[in-house]
Amino acid sequence: MNISNRTESSCPPMTDEEWPVEIADMKEGFAGSLNVYRTMARHPALLKAWAPLREHIVKDSALGPLRSELVILRAAHRMGSAYEWTHHVSRARGLGISDARIRDMRGTPVGEDGLIARAVDALFDDARLSTEIEQAISSSMGTKAVLDLIATVGFYSVLGCILMTFDTPIDEHVAHEMAKRPI
Repeated sequence: MNISNRTESSCPPMTDEEWPVEIADMKEGFAGSLNVYRTMARHPALLKAWAPLREHIVKDSALGPLRSELVILRAAHRMGSAYEWTHHVSRARGLGISDARIRDMRGTPVGEDGLIARAVDALFDDARLSTEIEQAISSSMGTKAVLDLIATVGFYSVLGCILMTFDTPIDEHVAHEMAKRPI
């Protein structure tokens, strides 16, 4: 995972007092609840544009919640994003995914989890899915799931770049959870 030498972020998460007026309506929702979006709030137009895609990726994906979390965990692992990994370990646990299955996403999982890991790896390594991987996902999950898998990797790659560029701190509630129950 990313270990930084910085002592202070050049773009820290916004406090409630700093929150931009033009996105005041977003503070009480997803945007105000996590440091990643509090960091993005420094660019209100970007955060506003981001919200509809986030809604689809997080809530409406053809992958469904379990598969989506596995995709995100593998992408976080591949990027080395400690923030994404830690937050999505918490979310995966909340969905009932076992710690063993979560840990496997850092290695060589088997079955459908292995197919998901190979797909994410292909996107990182080759910027595309091979015909074999695309067809395997399409036949077991559907074409919409293939597109959502690609979009999810892209979405969380961008978030990972933002998080690691600005050394966004892991949210306190997630850090406490991980301290009590490390993976």
